[in-house]
Amino acid sequence: MACFPRFWPFTIAATGRASIRNFVACFSVRLRRSVPKRGGSCYVRLLCLVGNAMLAWFNARHWRRLITLAGALVLIVASGNWAAQHEMQSKTVALRQAAAAHVLGLRGLVEKHDFLPYAAARQPDVQNLLDTPQDAALQGRVNAYFADLQRTTGAAALFLIDRGGLTLAASNWQLPSSFVGQSYRQRPYFEDALHGRRGLFYGLGLTTGQSGLFIAEPVRVQGVILGVVVVKISLEPLQAAWMRGSDPVVLRDGHGIVFLSAVPEWLFQSIQPVPPADVRWITGHRQYGSRERFAVLPWQREPVADGAGFVLHTTVQGQRRALFALDTPLPELGWTLTVTTDMKEVAQARQAALMLSALAVALLLLGILYWRLREKRFVEQRAARLELERRVEERTRDLEEAHTFRKAMEDSLLVGMRARDPAGTIIYVNPALCAMVGYAPEELLGRRPPYPYWHPDDLEKQARESDEVLQGRAAPQGFESRIRHKDGRDVMTMVYTAPLVDAQGVHRGWMSSVVDITAQKQAEARQRDQELQLARSARLASVGEMASTLAHELNQPLMALSNFAVAARALAAQGATDMLAGTLDEIVEQSRRASEIVKRVRVFINPQRAHYESLRMENVISHAAMLLKPELQRHRVQLQLLLDDAAAPVRGDTVLLEQVLVNLIHNALHAMQGQPAHCRAITLSCQRVGQVLTVSVADAGPGIPPEQREQIFAPFFTTKPDGLGLGLNICRTIIEAHGGAMTVANRASGGAVFTFTLPVEA
Repeated sequence: MACFPRFWPFTIAATGRASIRNFVACFSVRLRRSVPKRGGSCYVRLLCLVGNAMLAWFNARHWRRLITLAGALVLIVASGNWAAQHEMQSKTVALRQAAAAHVLGLRGLVEKHDFLPYAAARQPDVQNLLDTPQDAALQGRVNAYFADLQRTTGAAALFLIDRGGLTLAASNWQLPSSFVGQSYRQRPYFEDALHGRRGLFYGLGLTTGQSGLFIAEPVRVQGVILGVVVVKISLEPLQAAWMRGSDPVVLRDGHGIVFLSAVPEWLFQSIQPVPPADVRWITGHRQYGSRERFAVLPWQREPVADGAGFVLHTTVQGQRRALFALDTPLPELGWTLTVTTDMKEVAQARQAALMLSALAVALLLLGILYWRLREKRFVEQRAARLELERRVEERTRDLEEAHTFRKAMEDSLLVGMRARDPAGTIIYVNPALCAMVGYAPEELLGRRPPYPYWHPDDLEKQARESDEVLQGRAAPQGFESRIRHKDGRDVMTMVYTAPLVDAQGVHRGWMSSVVDITAQKQAEARQRDQELQLARSARLASVGEMASTLAHELNQPLMALSNFAVAARALAAQGATDMLAGTLDEIVEQSRRASEIVKRVRVFINPQRAHYESLRMENVISHAAMLLKPELQRHRVQLQLLLDDAAAPVRGDTVLLEQVLVNLIHNALHAMQGQPAHCRAITLSCQRVGQVLTVSVADAGPGIPPEQREQIFAPFFTTKPDGLGLGLNICRTIIEAHGGAMTVANRASGGAVFTFTLPVEA
């Protein structure tokens, strides 16, 4: 209440209603600032409700109640402060008890091991080893003695140092990290013990790197200090016990540096900047290893009223916390112990008191206002009922208009719509679907698979597709389905399905749109027939150009047949049966050769549909080269084949791919008619790159002008006087039907190169 004047109730009474509003707003802001974020919003809203209730009460022409309202608010805040102070006193008592317990544990741990160096310094073998350090047997007995003491007492280590700082014996003599042979003359505990005082020092071990408390006692023989016995005590079990607790505990050295903490990230940080002289002393004695910088702890200290401790605002494990802390000095060790406890209970006590007092005031004020609210509620309910009736009428009218609009829209759709529930029962069809299948809505609604419009030849296929849709596995791109119209004709459709979800997000079934694609399928069939006819025309044109050369090619085996037949007759007359058999074999070979030439030409021009199969391009290329061999020889053109990757399998139609190669080679042959005979060469290469097979046909002609390159694949474009302009267009159509692409470019050395790609079969 520090933000309000002492006599604020009388001030509010003097300033009127506006001041009441300002007071309630200021009081709410003050409460929000004084209450923790977690769990505080609920009672802040409650207190705001109390303030609003007070304001309403004040507005009801009860000016004399202003002092009473202000007193109620003071009582609410005072109760919260009293509860917080009471909880803080309890916390202080508990924190002092916890600090005493921790101090008792620390002192007990030190006192438990404090006698060890004193007792060991008076052991005869220890004193004798300082006189005769070269005695190995004596050193072994002292090592065993130290190891036995270490196991019995639970100390971390015991070791003996001579006056030069060199370790002569240690309890860990048999370990790789043995102290034997190590020098510790720079350690403060050694210097103190060498001057006759008890050495006490906490730091990181120079050999093991493990922290501990070192207690040292001088070894005196007849009043002369010969060496130092040191015991090392590990405080890590104590730190582990602290870390298991919920409230942080911190132990600091005389420089203010934290060396033991329940919060690991606070280790080796100081409560304030360490003076340079202290830093030099710490680094010179290597108290904390090689550390030369000590960050300041992220603590924000806030003193409390009675001065018994302080409030600590910091971050623990990523969470912002407010802690009540108490410092307890340990002068005999030169340390300071800080124990903490969470302030959450204090805030909760204040919160509970504020809530209870606010609730009591709210109940009192709400009881006073109840009778006024009943009358007001009756008037509001009557007005609300009339408004509700008006809205229901408007909503009903809107729904009727929307239903009429939706029905008109559905009736005008050309796409069939069908809705089914999860079991497959038809629950909705639109007029377009009824017209598509020829059935009335009442003949379809309520039907389950098989539906009356399913095609009798595709019942299994359509049942499988229906099950996939009902199970939610329908392809988003849709699927084709053949259905049977009621009059018996077939209708090809494309079906797309999506989930049917209501306004609450509940899956109610499946909505399908059905598109009639019968006309599209018929047009595609006609287009395929036209393409086949165009391809056949192109093949016939190519065969017509090859007719004369084929006649010359067939003339060779036929003349050979005639000559071999005459020779066979002469050999038969002479009775030379051995030579006759060889001549007859030659007749058979020449007959097979002539038959093969005729068969390839017949297959090439046969107007059959495309038959896709697994094939190798080397076979297709060799057959095309055989067909054009006579014409290539007649025009004195060399055909060079580079078929290193031609064995890769592709899927396609042999005859159509042969037609593409024949057309490209034939075009290359004609492109070089104006070139000298020794320059006429065609290079046909086949190369595989990944899963793509690239076939190129390159000539040595003049190339293709840039203005013709863009339209060279267009239908009816030709540079020949008697050409149709369909060859390259058909070639590209065939390659694209095989999943590839065809391109053209000019070679840097002259000529053109046509390239097409085909996917390699997996």
